[in-house]
Amino acid sequence: MIVLDANILLYAYDTASPFHAKARSWVELVFSGADAVGLPWQTVSAFLQIMTNPTLPGDRFSLEEAAHVVDRWLEQPNVRLLTPGDDHWPLFRQMVVEGQALGPLVTDAQLAALTMEYGGVLYTTDRDFARFPGLRWTNPLV
Repeated sequence: MIVLDANILLYAYDTASPFHAKARSWVELVFSGADAVGLPWQTVSAFLQIMTNPTLPGDRFSLEEAAHVVDRWLEQPNVRLLTPGDDHWPLFRQMVVEGQALGPLVTDAQLAALTMEYGGVLYTTDRDFARFPGLRWTNPLV
């Protein structure tokens, strides 16, 4: 399963980003493909939070526009929302402790644990994920 971090999606929809063209092409390919794509709730909420924040630089959407984008993702037959299961805590705890995830890195630890719980590969541009033992991750833009 392909698990998406918000940064890939943000680059794909922010035409002011230097990574826009490559990210947009990759995201469109993944969403229209046959491989399972997992969208963690934290990825969806981060996309909405950042893409609708008018104080940030770059292209921003209205709340309705951003929600419509998410609706389109979820209409794809290969896309599903990922939620933590009953066994999430041991993985999450392991990622926090072994990855030395303090402060804002706790959110990354949760995303790493969720990816592992689903047996997926995390697609991100954030090299901080290298700190989490056992996590399979890759940067599709390099």
